Amino acid sequence: MTKTFRLIAVPTSLSATLAVAHDGVKDVDVLARMKAMEAIGLAAKELGDMARGFIPFDPNRAHIVRDNISVHAKNMPTLFAKFATDPKSEAASTIWDNWDDFVIRSAELQKSASALNFSDAGALSLSMRGLGAACSGCHKLYRIKN
Repeated sequence: MTKTFRLIAVPTSLSATLAVAHDGVKDVDVLARMKAMEAIGLAAKELGDMARGFIPFDPNRAHIVRDNISVHAKNMPTLFAKFATDPKSEAASTIWDNWDDFVIRSAELQKSASALNFSDAGALSLSMRGLGAACSGCHKLYRIKN
């Protein structure tokens, strides 16, 4: 597979997979949360691809992508404020049982995104460890893997 094809195929296949995951979601609150999480995931993937050299490192683009993560992280408490569920939702009910911790973790995601270093791909790679830890720490507690 050529690099050009890989640059087109990977984001396209990921987007198609995520779009299918949203098919049939009836609750508008759940759908909004899923779309926000999807945006964070796609942004983190793009930054990771830059850090690993799968796509060209572009500090200007990286800032834009990082800002996208920050905005969604800031909005997480608002998106999850109302208990809402859907058969396709991956949100565990423990979010609302441990609300204060969830809000803190949302702030930690925002903080880790702000701490990303865009001086070069290597620095981005190292600084992404904090972002990955913030994502996985929350997902371990508050995401149901369907």
